[in-house]
Order: sequence, then structure tokens, then C-alpha cells
Amino acid sequence: MRVWRKAWAFLVRDFRTQMSYRLALMMNVAGIFFSVAIFFFISKLLGNSINPYLTQYGGNYFAFVLVGLAVSGFMGTSMGVFASSINSAQTEGTLEVMLVTPTKLSEIVFFSSLWSFAFTAFNILVYLVIGALVFGLNLSHANIPVALIILALIVSIFSGIGIISASFIMILKRGDPVSWLFGSVAGIMSGTFFPIQVLPVWLQKFSYIFPLFYGLRGMRLALLKGASLSAVAPNILVLTAFVIAIIPLSLICFKYGVRRAKVDGSLATY
Repeated sequence: MRVWRKAWAFLVRDFRTQMSYRLALMMNVAGIFFSVAIFFFISKLLGNSINPYLTQYGGNYFAFVLVGLAVSGFMGTSMGVFASSINSAQTEGTLEVMLVTPTKLSEIVFFSSLWSFAFTAFNILVYLVIGALVFGLNLSHANIPVALIILALIVSIFSGIGIISASFIMILKRGDPVSWLFGSVAGIMSGTFFPIQVLPVWLQKFSYIFPLFYGLRGMRLALLKGASLSAVAPNILVLTAFVIAIIPLSLICFKYGVRRAKVDGSLATY
């Protein structure tokens, strides 16, 4: 129960901080609206020219890319939030203060990320609501339970990658090859904004090494086609394998990063 109180305290703290910047919140919602509008009109510009590549997802580019934006939003948060929490605490000088409390560093990092996940979920909800109410996005056939299973696996995988990223930040302070590889490169190779079929055949093969590819494919099938659990089972199995491989590795890296930073005396410095 004590752990839940700590988690709630961190969540309330970050919520109050966010609410103190109401103009930024309104600008965030406005930015989402314009982003959705841009992709809506791009889909109108493309017309049916890209539809042959989207047949398995219903043939609608607007729906295709909106799901891609939603999933990539959770991916970005999962990968960046842990390193960002440590980085912010170091630069603000609050990490050293929190470390003298009974709260473990792992708890500080995890609890500090809760609001980021909640705020990302809010943003994704705004994306989908604007897409549905203003631009006619049709999710009436969505299989929500299956989509949530896939989302949980995606968040688990990229949270593990994010913990590895945070380990680099603790040691190097700046420069993070993990986020660059799984963020920038994966975004292009996994079909976030366009189906991978438009890529050269030899380049398409590299898409299969990124977990985001399987997450996007499964999520689009679940949300846009109402695919059953058995229909997306191959994607779920691959994502589960990534979880089994990445989570233990991330914990090992984090423990090493903390131990190395403590030996160097640089854990609370930036």
C-alpha cells in the first residue's frame, strides 16, 4: 500500500505541474487537431493511389496513419520517459535529494514516468476522437481487447528499451544510440507513416527485425479490421518473444548503470 501512495504522490505532483501550464495544454490539443487535419488532407491528395498497399487494413490511408501515430506516441513515451526523468532530476538537482529518502532509484524513475504515460494516453484519445468526430474515422469494427493486449506488449518492449536508454544516460549523460536506433530508424522501417511495401524489396527485409513493425501490423488489424486474437496471434507471439528478451536485459543494464554511476560519483550530476 505504501508503494501505491508513493506512485499516487508522483502522479499528483506531475498532474499539478502540467495543469499550471494551461495555455501549453490548449496548444497541445490544437497541435493534435492540425496534425490530424494534415494527414486527412494528405489522404485526400493520395486518393486511391496507395490503396493497393493497404487492402489488408481496409484501404483507408487516413485510418492507417492515425493508428501509426497513436502507436508511435506510446513508443516514443516508453523509450524516452525513463531517461528524461533521470535527466530532469539531475539538471534540476532533485535527484540527489530524492536519493536520501527511503525511495529506491528504480521507484523514482518508474513513478516519475506515470504521468507521461497517462498524458500520452490522453493525447492518443484526443487523436482518435478528433479523427472520428471531425474527419470521419471509422473504428466501429475495432477489437478493443485484442488492441489492448498488443498495446501492453508494445509498451513493455519499449519501456525495456527505454530503461536501457536511461542506463546510457546515467553513464554518458548525453548521447543515446539506443533511442536513435529504435526511434528514428524504426519509425521509417516499421511502416508508421506508409506501408513498407513502398520500400525497395531488399530494404523491406530489415523491417522484420523491429518490434514496432509487428506492433503496428497487429494493432491496425485489430482496430481497423476487428481481427480476432487468433488472427493476430503471430504478431503477438513475436512481440512476446521481444518482451522475454528485452525486459531482463534492460534490468541488467539498469543495475550496471546505477553501479557504474555510483562508483564514478556522477549519479546525481549532469
